[in-house]
Amino acid sequence: MITEKIILGIDPGTTIMGFGLIKVVGKKMEFIQMNELQLSKYDDHYLKLKHIFERTIELIDTHNPDEIAIEAPFYGKNVQSMLKLGRAQGVAMAAGLSRQIPITEYLPKKIKMAITGNGNASKEQVALMLKSLLNLKSLPKNLDATDGLAAAVCHFYNYGKIEGGISYSGWESFVKQNSSQTPKGGSKNSIEINIRKKK
Repeated sequence: MITEKIILGIDPGTTIMGFGLIKVVGKKMEFIQMNELQLSKYDDHYLKLKHIFERTIELIDTHNPDEIAIEAPFYGKNVQSMLKLGRAQGVAMAAGLSRQIPITEYLPKKIKMAITGNGNASKEQVALMLKSLLNLKSLPKNLDATDGLAAAVCHFYNYGKIEGGISYSGWESFVKQNSSQTPKGGSKNSIEINIRKKK
């Protein structure tokens, strides 16, 4: 019996949120769509988070994905940017968890490695490889959409062997996996600690 499932990939961001959907039939993947949510026109950071949540819910209700793959924030020097990016990722995850959809996080290098074989590949190299793998006719102007699609494809390649990713099957799973990891004093959040363990 051939199994089918739909994977939603998300590249969270506070300027652009990229996303892509693939359908998995047996051991093959088929492209459904990719697009982006433009957030730069909103000045209010909290309004951006609201739109991220609502768009993610809309995608879930429209396409009924079986699983969600999301790119985890990379660790930069700008603390404010990291905080905003983490919030964007958090609301996208909350949308999926509210619908009881299993979520897996992947580090950017893990996604690049899965798609191109090179963890330091550029956005352009990832996009071109996706174009070849999924027989895409063209690529979007902004590559945030292909980054979201890459997360979904990475999840397809890592199905059943989640290394470098953190999986949550629902809200209770998320809380259970993170509540005991929080260090005393609360200086770091638990998700960050878990991701670093998986490098």
